[in-house]
Amino acid sequence: MDLRYPIGEFDYVGDPTQEIVESWIKEIESTPSQLKKAVSGLSDEQLDKVYREGGWTVRQVVHHIVDSHINSYTRFKLALTEDNPTIKLYEEAKWAELPDTKLPIEVSLQLLESLHIRWVVLLRSLNKAELEKTFQHPESGTVKLSTNVGIYAWHGRHHIAHITSLRERMNW
Repeated sequence: MDLRYPIGEFDYVGDPTQEIVESWIKEIESTPSQLKKAVSGLSDEQLDKVYREGGWTVRQVVHHIVDSHINSYTRFKLALTEDNPTIKLYEEAKWAELPDTKLPIEVSLQLLESLHIRWVVLLRSLNKAELEKTFQHPESGTVKLSTNVGIYAWHGRHHIAHITSLRERMNW
């Protein structure tokens, strides 16, 4: 198994159907509870263990999910209110080293839960035309909101699998 991509990379070609988008929204909706379950009972020592050599600690992964999903939520709102905006990238590796990533994970678990409540309400309100709206990603090019829903459903599962696969390997 590739420890970087325990569930594989995001791979979807074509325009997702409304049913597929709704299934992705359900995954986004369940991400906070799945993450909470994945880290349940871990000690500070376990939270500060890297999930793979050269990777982040479990604590950094938890905080990263929130950082990333806040950025994605903002990108959705920009795409819905502007014409094909160019989004700004952020240095996620540098963000993972900032002092707030040393906080207890409960801070980010609570933030993720609140963020996802708002995000899911927004996502479920989108009609077909709104899901076709786009933003410009400096590295990936034009991204449709419908596809971005799938990317972030995958993103949550991807990082949760980093934690659960570490727990399995370490027998935690």
